Amino acid sequence: MSVTVYVPRDASAVSVGADEVASAIAREAARRGESIRLRRNGSRGLAWLEPLVEVETPQGRLAYGPVATADVPALFDAGFLSGAAHTLALGPVDAIPALRRQQRVTAARLGQDEGDNLAAYVATGGYAGLRRALAMSPVDVVAEVTGSGLRGRGGAAFPTGIKWKTCAEAAGTQKYIVANADEGDSGTFADRLLMEGDPYSLIEGMTIAAYAVGASRGYIYLRIEYPHAQQMLLSALAHARAAGWLGPSIGGTDFGFELEVRMAAGAYVCGEETALLESLEGKRGQVRFKPPLPAHVGLFGKPTVVNNVVTLATVPWILANGATAYRELGTGNSRGTALLQLAGNIRHGGLYEVPFGMSLRELLYDIGGGTLSGRPIRAVQIGGPLGAYLAEKHFDTALDYESLAANGGLLGHGGIVVFDDSVDMAEQARFAMEFCAAESCGKCTPCRIGSVRGMEVIDRLRAGDVAQETLLRDLCDTLLNGSLCALGGMTPYPVLSALDHFPDDFRRTETSR
Repeated sequence: MSVTVYVPRDASAVSVGADEVASAIAREAARRGESIRLRRNGSRGLAWLEPLVEVETPQGRLAYGPVATADVPALFDAGFLSGAAHTLALGPVDAIPALRRQQRVTAARLGQDEGDNLAAYVATGGYAGLRRALAMSPVDVVAEVTGSGLRGRGGAAFPTGIKWKTCAEAAGTQKYIVANADEGDSGTFADRLLMEGDPYSLIEGMTIAAYAVGASRGYIYLRIEYPHAQQMLLSALAHARAAGWLGPSIGGTDFGFELEVRMAAGAYVCGEETALLESLEGKRGQVRFKPPLPAHVGLFGKPTVVNNVVTLATVPWILANGATAYRELGTGNSRGTALLQLAGNIRHGGLYEVPFGMSLRELLYDIGGGTLSGRPIRAVQIGGPLGAYLAEKHFDTALDYESLAANGGLLGHGGIVVFDDSVDMAEQARFAMEFCAAESCGKCTPCRIGSVRGMEVIDRLRAGDVAQETLLRDLCDTLLNGSLCALGGMTPYPVLSALDHFPDDFRRTETSR
């Protein structure tokens, strides 16, 4: 009887040798005459354990990791196909502390099976949300999403139901659903893991959104750096279409929806929804003036809902389990769960899904295990390259929208990058200006020119001209209040937070560094 062995095939696992490990396991099994069924699942998000190999046993799925090709013969010698002990043995995969402490909703299926396995998706409750939605009126579907308290898992955290309602009530027969899969924040990979490990959740979420607002066509705007996600999405779309979950008469109704993937060049500014729409229309990715909102005048001038991947992938769970069940998770106005991504100098980097409200310190130390270097954590940047830096005095802050805002931060897409005490925060502040200058679409002066002047001012400040601090703060105020979009408008966040919380780094001269 064959033993099922799982080896992940997401991009991060492949980057550390998962393909080679899978081949080595297949060769070793053949050499020994062992019958195995090798399955390439998605990642469970435990990056430091990749490649994480799992074996199906009568006791459940047992994990071994991180596995290198050189470890494979010894694993067979130890009898890992029957779940025997080995120095890489981690026990039942669900009992790994980093998984046991999570409450997975959106990421519940990650790592369980091949991402494009439609039968497995349906067997684990997939398309239950769409079935329920189709039995409701579009108005009630919008009300269900509104009642859940789901907010966009991007920078603005705008209530999803209100955005949908605006589009649903907009005039016009042609409407669109667009998934913003241009995941460009540093330290973020939740979208990628979802698309590579559970693409149907995004497809189903977009289909529900289309039914709710009256759209007949949708696009997944995917950055070019995600070829594994593209391959998985295309495969899943083909299976969904063949099974009648896309196309005309979905679920036997008169509702039809078609969906395709469009590859993006990878410009950071195209994560902004209006620049994304320009790019999707084949134009240069520059932001548009608002109003009008895309919900009124969006893609090709038609009413359009733009949500990011995590937001849309959460919708099937809400429709399947009800708005109340989702709303019961979280705290305050931050309802549901957050997909937090730990990166940078951290021992246990990866994807963690927990209800809103966990403290930053608990995430960094109890789950993340502190820094990989073993040195004290000095600073944490939350919300991407334009997120604020938080110092040790902020580590007891709850990870929710309101608490972070009260401390000058924002959650953004949930990316958390960790720095130990060797970091130069003045250099990080300068990088924020440099990043803005490189990624600016060039449409507005504060962003295009202000960021260049910002680098110059920081250079003079670091050289010992303390009077430049006042000029830097004035410049940040101009960027904050005069920029056309969040790229220029948020660049002051890392600069000012570094200046406020780590002032000594700006007062050291170059010769003293």
